[in-house]
Amino acid sequence: MTTAVITVNPDDEVEKVARLLLEHHISGLPVVDEEGQLVGIITEGDLVFQEKKIRAPLYTVILGGVIYLEKPQHFIDELKRAIARKVGELMSTKLHTVGPDASVEDIATIMVERNINRVPVVDEDNKLIGIVSRQDIIRATHGK
Repeated sequence: MTTAVITVNPDDEVEKVARLLLEHHISGLPVVDEEGQLVGIITEGDLVFQEKKIRAPLYTVILGGVIYLEKPQHFIDELKRAIARKVGELMSTKLHTVGPDASVEDIATIMVERNINRVPVVDEDNKLIGIVSRQDIIRATHGK
């Protein structure tokens, strides 16, 4: 587990995230509020998402009325993320965390089953105390 965790807050600019990821050769950052509580994760995948093409929802016009063939909310959500400038607008809030006593096997299982690269470690008040990356798992299990 890494305890000297680089974090950002929801009001930080997305550009700051890009700079930190590149400078520190990491792929994601925990997002914490003023009290140090974990509120999200922002990753290089989120930054790449901003560069993808966004397709408008399919629709048809019948008797002058527009009928959407797909939910337009999905398009609206993607558009908001694509133009996000603040971390809070782009971060993921679907978090998979562990407590400080979690085993390597438990953390590895979460990573594999949830297809995630890092698992934040939080205390009972949801305050960030560390993060476990895939590299940490490899180090712990292969003795380096």
